[in-house]
Amino acid sequence: MTDTISRQVGAFGRFGQKSAQSDLRVQKLIESTVENGFVVIQNAFTEAEIEEAKAELLRLSRTPQAGPAAERGRNPFEGLSTQRIYALIDKSRVFDKFALHPDVLALNDYFLEPGFLLNAYHSINIRPGEDPQTLHHDDGHINVPRPHNPFGAAIMVALDPYTETNGATVVIPKSHKWGSDRLPDRSETIPIIMPSGSIVYFLGTLWHGGGANTSTSDRRALTVQYCQPWMRPFENQILAVGWEKLDQIPPRLVDMLGYKVGAPFVGYVDGTSPTRAVGALLERYKNEAPRASKI
Repeated sequence: MTDTISRQVGAFGRFGQKSAQSDLRVQKLIESTVENGFVVIQNAFTEAEIEEAKAELLRLSRTPQAGPAAERGRNPFEGLSTQRIYALIDKSRVFDKFALHPDVLALNDYFLEPGFLLNAYHSINIRPGEDPQTLHHDDGHINVPRPHNPFGAAIMVALDPYTETNGATVVIPKSHKWGSDRLPDRSETIPIIMPSGSIVYFLGTLWHGGGANTSTSDRRALTVQYCQPWMRPFENQILAVGWEKLDQIPPRLVDMLGYKVGAPFVGYVDGTSPTRAVGALLERYKNEAPRASKI
């Protein structure tokens, strides 16, 4: 019935339908993720792109834009010796490309439904002395018995090399297949070892966590999280990203912020698209501002 309604309201025209992956390399990434719950994409970004991101994070960290967790985490889960800068899409165009890597989008096209959304996007700097993060799966707040299809997926982009001692993300391979009665033990984890510029992609059903940093160096990374198009994202992108900036952001990424009506008609505003509604609001504010200044 849902397909019939989606066809009637034109949702398939907006998003298309899932098709078989013809790229053999992408198919291998999919197969590895199906089997293990995660896959590493080596050297996904250039050294220049990584250095640019690190420089931009340093610049942001010295401004009021850095946000509430830029100096240290506010609770053990964030990490009391971990620095985070949230809402990166609002703060710099430097970070757009990391959310739009073609391999990641292809994996999302397979594991998530058309119109998947940006769930959260921020930097994570695990500093020396940080404790291991509580093991978790990103779908853990959803009260649906496991095993189940993923409600989301995530990537970590290594800005520094991931090593066994500097807080590399740890995962439990194949744990995305576990039932609700199976809980993890830290002895089952393995660290994701990868050079800077690489990506680890994992499903929202995979048990994982940040590792302990017993080294003398920071471990900087970007995390981009995606979710099904009918879910409420962790980060409210409609408010996190300034409306006046939408024209500067790649259209695909704007859609992922929630500005494209989902199938069959999830997220509309007064019977039309959020993009059109925001445009009307901006125009109204622009017209009202001169009048207000004269009062």
